Amino acid sequence: MNRFTRKAAALAAGLGLAVASLAAHAEGKISIAQQFGIGYLLLDVVRDQQLIEKHGRQQGVNIQVEWASISGATAMNEALLAGALDVVSAGVPPMLTLWDRTRGKQNVKAVAALGSLPNYLLSNNPNVKTIKDLSDKDRIAVPAAGVGFQSRTLQIETARVFGKEEFKRFDNISVSLPHPEATAALIAGGSEINTHFSSAPFYYQALAANKNIHKLISSYDILGGPATFNVLYTTQKFHDENPKTYKAFYGALVEAAQLVKADKAKAADIFIRVQKSKLPPDLVRRIVEDPENDFTVSPHRTFVYADELQKLGVVRNKAASWKDYFFEEAYAQPGS
Repeated sequence: MNRFTRKAAALAAGLGLAVASLAAHAEGKISIAQQFGIGYLLLDVVRDQQLIEKHGRQQGVNIQVEWASISGATAMNEALLAGALDVVSAGVPPMLTLWDRTRGKQNVKAVAALGSLPNYLLSNNPNVKTIKDLSDKDRIAVPAAGVGFQSRTLQIETARVFGKEEFKRFDNISVSLPHPEATAALIAGGSEINTHFSSAPFYYQALAANKNIHKLISSYDILGGPATFNVLYTTQKFHDENPKTYKAFYGALVEAAQLVKADKAKAADIFIRVQKSKLPPDLVRRIVEDPENDFTVSPHRTFVYADELQKLGVVRNKAASWKDYFFEEAYAQPGS
């Protein structure tokens, strides 16, 4: 072997070691971000029971899992695109927006649903019975005015009631406010916030605390039945370059959903422990056991969002079915 051949062989061996090292590193690490609330129960179960690590060992990989808590879909999406996180979570509309924006580039798609849970549009204004009664004097609290899950859901209903051209009719009276602050304002009354598009556990608390608070409509009413609230999503790069880690993650989510379905009391205890929740245990169990709430990885009625938001021009690309914006591992479950 001459000097050139030896150098080439050494270089090839070095590159091989480097590639192997990168592959080993990639297949042994995942960073996941979740938001706050019981809508993320499946992730709490995955974390508490160390299910990713368990399924990783079954794949022959020791997986290091990093957990982060972030509030808001905008921050989630920015972190994912910057490569600061591998998997993020948010409502269906923010995921679809990113799927639309990254087609042909990062190709962001959903990993799995986190459950079908309704959101309630609540008001403490006795004169407001439906969205037709809302006026410029009212203020609607939502986590992300104009762009988040609640706003997009309200826009779909607004277009249905007032016409497509009017779908942003209530954006100008919407106020970005986290659920806890919005709930406190609604219960107390007397502030400009008299309406709130609320998720669990907050609408349970509001309806129980103030007899003047009533439901105008729910996301289930708008979407035609039980529908996915939050989803997990990632990039094509992470999906393709980490097949064992990805498979372990998806398997962990499926097992977590099975655990919740089999033992709701245990799932409620896990939520309280992981989130260090101050909520009354009886309320948490009531929410987990409520038939309206289905903690499943199967997507439900996500295509209603894809179709309606494309008609409104919020999403440019037209999806043929829910499978267009979910990675193929999710096809093993029924979906819509």
